[in-house]
This record gives sequence, structure tokens and C-alpha cells, in this order.
Amino acid sequence: MENIIEVKNLHFHYQPDEQNPVPRDTLKGVNLSVKRGEFLAVLGHNGSGKSTLAKHMNGILTATEGSVTVCGINASDPAGLNELRKKAGMVFQNPDNQIVSSIVEEDVAFALENLGVPPEQMRKRVDEALKAVNMYDYRLHSPSQLSGGQKQRVAIAGIIAMQPECIILDEPTAMLDPQGRREVMSTLKKLNAEKGITVILITHYMDEASQCDRIAVIDNGKILIDGTPQAVFTMTDLLKKTGLDVPQTTELAWELRKSGINIPLDIVSEEKCVEELIKVIRPLAKLREFGEL
Repeated sequence: MENIIEVKNLHFHYQPDEQNPVPRDTLKGVNLSVKRGEFLAVLGHNGSGKSTLAKHMNGILTATEGSVTVCGINASDPAGLNELRKKAGMVFQNPDNQIVSSIVEEDVAFALENLGVPPEQMRKRVDEALKAVNMYDYRLHSPSQLSGGQKQRVAIAGIIAMQPECIILDEPTAMLDPQGRREVMSTLKKLNAEKGITVILITHYMDEASQCDRIAVIDNGKILIDGTPQAVFTMTDLLKKTGLDVPQTTELAWELRKSGINIPLDIVSEEKCVEELIKVIRPLAKLREFGEL
């Protein structure tokens, strides 16, 4: 499968200012490839460089050294930025900062109007985008009447309407309650599975990362770990040393193993955790039943 994003030897430092008189090296030789149709989570503690990496994928920041290519477009080339942002949309942390209209469907149509999309085509794309995120019934509502999760889904619809090949999300659930987080994750998984849209999710929630195809952990401006959720979350000690946590199911398995109970460490889902616990409990229950325990 072809790569839709290629990051090669990416270095970036913020220019000095009054508060930080010395240039700050944020990315220090990042190499990362994302396959078309993949659902990738990028993890890292605050200041690790994960949001800076995301902004390079959308051309918001320009590499100090190295390169970022998205859908075959050099993200550092100003001449290709408009085309790049049609193919790779970006969703930020606070949905209120992305909503520009007083009516939901008008907000979703905003970027299309700027692109000069014909009205009849615009109508179709707005409706399809709102249906894709389960917000069509709210198309005539004011965004101010919506919950945080609903607002974020409207922001995602605005990107979908542009028919991107890739969506990059920079901690889109950080300001949402658990229900809002579930709504957004459900939407992203649906778009990835049904429409084949590549998703890059910057997050600090381990349970969200566990639902992705692959995880890249960034630490001190470099990729520290890259692999499946099952492989990454077995490295519990290493993740904790970098200031990261693991899913509660993995944490439970880790603690049980330390207590001498033989349970797999590569557990990331609640269903798998229950399944493995039953395997441990059933033999013990039988021993107790026959008075052997």
C-alpha cells in the first residue's frame, strides 16, 4: 500500500523571541511514513513535539531541515499549500475556534464557498458531510446550541465536505467530556472504515490510541516507538518513563503479572481483558468447588 505521508529527517526549531531568546529545537530528525487508509495515533507528553509534527503535515509550519510530503505535495512549498489543504484537512483542539457561521450547514459550506464550488454541488457535499458525522438533523441549528462533541463533529464535517484524502486531528477531544470523546472517535473510525480516509490522531488519551491501527510515540523531538497498539503498550515501563500512561486494561494486566498471575500484557480492549480474566478465574473456581483451594 502506498504512503500518503512521508516525513524524512524532519528538524524544526522555533525562532527566538523575548520569552525564549535561544532557538528551541522541537523536532530532531523525525522519520515517519503513513500508509493510505491507515488510522495512526501519535502520542507524546506535553512539549514532546507531536503538535508541531502535525502542523508540518498541513503546511502550517515549515521544516528547518528535512522534508514532509503529503499526497505527493511538498508541504514546505508555498505554491502547493492550497492543494495540500484540500487533500489533508486539519481539525484543532477547540471547536469554537473553527466555527465561523451562526448556522451549522453554513459553517460546513464556508470553505466550499471560498473554493468557488457550484451551489448545487455544494449542497450535496454539505449534506453528505453532515450525514457522515450524524449531524444532518442539526443542519439548521446554531452551533452555540450544540454540545462540545457535536461542535467538533461539525468541524470534522467542514473538512469532510472538502473531500480530503487525509484528516489530521490535533487533540480534538482534549476539551470534551467522555460522551463527546466517544462521539468523535466513533465518527473517525466510521470515516476511516467506510470512506477510506487516512486519519492521523494526535492524542494523550491511551484508550483512543488503543483503537487505532498503529501508534507512533514521540519523545524529545524524536520517534521513540512505532508499532501496533498491542506491541506499543507492552512497553509499559518505557512509556511510564516518558511520562505516558497505558490503557487501564493494560495497566491491570501489568499489575497482575507483577503479582505472579500469567496473563498476556498485550491487552488493549476491555473485551480481551474480560476474556483473559475468565481463563484465569475459571480453573480457580473449579478448584474451590472441589475443595482443593
